[in-house]
Amino acid sequence: MDTAELRELLTPESLELLDALDVDALGDAVAAVSRLRAAGHSPARVAAVLSQARLRRRARAKFGAFADRMLFTEAGLEQSTRLAVASLHAGRFAAAGLDHVADLGCGIGADALALAGLDLGVLAVERDETTAALAAYNLAPFPRARVDCADATTVDLGEVDAAWLDPARRRAGASGAGGPGGAGGPRGRRLDDPHDWEPSLEFCFDLGRRIPVGVKLGPGLDRALLPADMEAQWVSVDREVVELVVWSGPLARAGVGRAALVLGAHGAAELTAAADSDDAEVGELGAWLYEPDGAVIRARLIGDLARRLDGRMIDETIAWITAETAVETPFAQRFRVLEELPFDEKRLKRLLRERGVGTLEIKKRGVDVDPAQLRKRLNPSGPASATLVLTRRGGRRVAILAERA
Repeated sequence: MDTAELRELLTPESLELLDALDVDALGDAVAAVSRLRAAGHSPARVAAVLSQARLRRRARAKFGAFADRMLFTEAGLEQSTRLAVASLHAGRFAAAGLDHVADLGCGIGADALALAGLDLGVLAVERDETTAALAAYNLAPFPRARVDCADATTVDLGEVDAAWLDPARRRAGASGAGGPGGAGGPRGRRLDDPHDWEPSLEFCFDLGRRIPVGVKLGPGLDRALLPADMEAQWVSVDREVVELVVWSGPLARAGVGRAALVLGAHGAAELTAAADSDDAEVGELGAWLYEPDGAVIRARLIGDLARRLDGRMIDETIAWITAETAVETPFAQRFRVLEELPFDEKRLKRLLRERGVGTLEIKKRGVDVDPAQLRKRLNPSGPASATLVLTRRGGRRVAILAERA
């Protein structure tokens, strides 16, 4: 979003038009443009309003009904924290008795909204002028929230008790993206060197040793970069690992060095430990297979989960758990084992035909195969459905036919 579009969007006429639109009934883009132009609106207003209407519709997946009163940039929406996750993070600050929080690199203000919603004081800092203006609009209903257009690394933090940081993992220079403390940079150019993040990880972790902080990072961050004196929490939503948060000071829980927070239809559940858990023993394939949630795998708590399930690993290098009993758990998907055989396509094709399997889900771990191409070669047909797990056991490639619980 450029400055001209921002100015047009923030006019009373454009905001009134945007709020009056039914974002679910926009229909064909050309028809929508024609309809609004016929009503006397300028091309600039129509373009700005329709762009925001589409972003609001997409944003509902993250923000629910709140999306219908917010403003966005493409990059800001893409990189913003889901409201359900941001609310849990904000709850940590409130539970720790921290009353005034700096959101350094606030983007469009998603995390700041969650903090302000708990009646905490918020200093939201964003270097990019356009993004800061949108954050100010989004935070306008909250009297204790203020947005500063500034560099997150140099802003005065004397008035705050704690900080939240979401360092950019992309290089600066894209339209609508900030630099230090900004919303990101050109798409697809992820930083290979974490020390080049903006603000740098060194800055974030140093700040965390002076005041309580939460630092939102990519879940695939090199674990060697994690501070030993802080809590690392991996978060998944509907089985997608969305972030890693490093917590310091009173925001870090006593005795917790690793945590896997799993959000889904079941609500919120968390597995915690002082450190990476020891692996469970390896044993024979049982009646049930469990696929640990990605957050559990990232947090290296697979061994603890296996022991909770009275289970064992199927291979020392593979993150699958097997057990004799069916146990409900939010930390893994469960499959009933139907049959195990060596990974041989001819035998697999014959087995699927015999069982009448036409709907085939293929999961792989530790096996180099293209599931889409394999499905074509197997050519499943029939009324039944099944899951095919391709993996290794005891150094052998195996195929396990199973069904979801």
